[in-house]
Amino acid sequence: MKPTTGTAAAAAAFDRRWLLPLAIGSALSLLLLVLLTTFPLPFPFPSSAASRPPNPTLFVEHKLAPSPPSTASPPRFAYLISGSAGDAAALRRVLLALYHPRNLYILHLDAEAPDSDRANLAADLADHPVIAAAANVHVIQRANLVTYRGPTMVANTLHAAAAFLYTNQHPHLEWDWFINLSASDYPLLTQDDLIHVFSKLPRGLNFIDHTSNIGWKEYQRAKPVIIDPGLYMKKKADVFWIPQRRSVPTAFKLFTGSAWMALSKPFVEYCIWGWDNLPRTVLMYYANFISSPEGYFHTVVCNAEEFKNTTVNHDLHYISWDNPPKQHPHYLTIEDLDRMVASDAPFARKFHADDPVLDKIDAEILLRGPDMLTPGGWCGGTRENGSDPCSVIGNTTHLQPGRGAVRLQRLMTSLLSEEKFHPRQCK
Repeated sequence: MKPTTGTAAAAAAFDRRWLLPLAIGSALSLLLLVLLTTFPLPFPFPSSAASRPPNPTLFVEHKLAPSPPSTASPPRFAYLISGSAGDAAALRRVLLALYHPRNLYILHLDAEAPDSDRANLAADLADHPVIAAAANVHVIQRANLVTYRGPTMVANTLHAAAAFLYTNQHPHLEWDWFINLSASDYPLLTQDDLIHVFSKLPRGLNFIDHTSNIGWKEYQRAKPVIIDPGLYMKKKADVFWIPQRRSVPTAFKLFTGSAWMALSKPFVEYCIWGWDNLPRTVLMYYANFISSPEGYFHTVVCNAEEFKNTTVNHDLHYISWDNPPKQHPHYLTIEDLDRMVASDAPFARKFHADDPVLDKIDAEILLRGPDMLTPGGWCGGTRENGSDPCSVIGNTTHLQPGRGAVRLQRLMTSLLSEEKFHPRQCK
């Protein structure tokens, strides 16, 4: 049955009504397609979010960073001087030889020393007119039990560093470098010499002897697991080994070196506050590591991106070792004095208490009289009637560098040369 003429005409009119909307829709679709492929959108598709770089402000590490090195002139040093039973007199002598009113000092006699030693030492220093006036020396009252070769030595160093950071909240107690010494150490220059030379250096440098070539230490120190009773006992006992051995770490690279160092305040902040977890992770690893003071700070600084290029590969000490080195260095005597001075190092160790060589260093290098402070530009008194000019604090920023500054400057020029500085960093 064929459609009628009226029906065909109606169908044709219906089809023509859709032609215009269809043409307009096609044109708009084509225009949108061209725009999408030619011009970038002002916002991303959800599927592209994974390819965008993350906003660093979203991460906690972005908000936590070391404080910038100070620009105070001249710089200040924060000294930890440690000893044990019978070391109180030697500790006091080292302090007097190292003293400068600008610096900060913490003295620690470990828990093996009787409480009376700490009390007598603190009372003696409180009666000293200069030290009492400057108020820059503190004796740790609640002593730590420190086991030779154990991690308690690292814990003691971190304890002092944290105390110095606490005092650093006060502007007049700010400091730039943390130096750890023992009662067996002694300076080979004056603090004026040291401050004068370090005032020319970047404040972020870390003086730490280090190497990743651990050699025999891998088998004898890295793989054994030790326990230090000083972590949990009240009486000192030697470390002991457990039968199991462990693999060398793969999460970080081991470094080793000298236990004596001069660390920048930004790096000390990192070790104490640890805005990433590396300092704590490494500390827990070294809790079972023999002679951990010879590895903890070295491993942290060389595995931290912020600090691995700040190291100066030297411990600022003259130390006389056997070849190959044994567990302990030689005790130094007058026969070693010329070699000590020729090393250009600012410190030397080890010394017997009151060895005659210390008197010679006092008289010829430090120009220090018996039981007196090492003189410097800060001394504000007079010599009238035989009085000590260093019994009065004068201008603490006034320096009088001497021959020790010349020697130390020579050492720094060598250590920071193109041949020795970067090529010897954290390799």
